Amino acid sequence: MQQFHNFLVLLLPLLLLPLIISDVAEGSLAGRWEPIKDINDPHVTEIAEFAVDEFNKQGNTGLKLVAVVKGETQVVSGTNYRLILKATDGTTTKTYQTIVWEDALKNKKLTSFEPFLG
Repeated sequence: MQQFHNFLVLLLPLLLLPLIISDVAEGSLAGRWEPIKDINDPHVTEIAEFAVDEFNKQGNTGLKLVAVVKGETQVVSGTNYRLILKATDGTTTKTYQTIVWEDALKNKKLTSFEPFLG
């Protein structure tokens, strides 16, 4: 019976190995930045508008969101959204990179907002 138990202990990791490898291959590991498939998704726009609004509050500026150009998400204890967006001050339009953290309850926090140097 002990030999059978030892055999199972050795066999189990081998049986689980394909599942672990497939998760790595699909990029589903927490902490990895993944492209946002639909940057026109209303929730992505909501995140971008939040970022611009918070930046305006912090810097007493009057930027307005023009468009989300590109985005990625990162699963942490919540989700980080790293967005490349265009915003205008009414005169000129510039490109910015922002990171917004959102928890499971949809609470958001602006982590960074800076000119995108590309």
